[in-house]
Amino acid sequence: MENFQFSVPIQVRFSDIDGYMHVNNGIFFNYFEHARAQYLYEKCDWNIMEIGTVVARIELDYVKPIHLDDKVRAWVSCTRVGNSSFDLEQVLASEDQSTIFAKCKTIMVSVSMKNMKPVPIPAEHRAILESDLHKSA
Repeated sequence: MENFQFSVPIQVRFSDIDGYMHVNNGIFFNYFEHARAQYLYEKCDWNIMEIGTVVARIELDYVKPIHLDDKVRAWVSCTRVGNSSFDLEQVLASEDQSTIFAKCKTIMVSVSMKNMKPVPIPAEHRAILESDLHKSA
């Protein structure tokens, strides 16, 4: 977890819980999506109404179930910056980092909001992403 400079708390809602009494597997994607959006907005100061970002690929590894009373944080870090795409590594873990619930790798693409075609990552965002780079685990 030492590679991650950014994290957000995740609120586990009662409606996230399924019949097995843990967070439904599909909800994990929502948690990771929320963390990515906050990362781009808070850390990168990315205005998605000018140059958007879309998910090109996502890989999710479930490690341990999340229960209603778990205190969860999502960590986000950049592992690669290309011309128009970049990779984010994400982890859902307990607040004290003693338990990892899931790991995620997402390939994002910057796109024009006019035609949704790939465009180069804006220089100001590239600089922030590159400053956050670490090697994926």
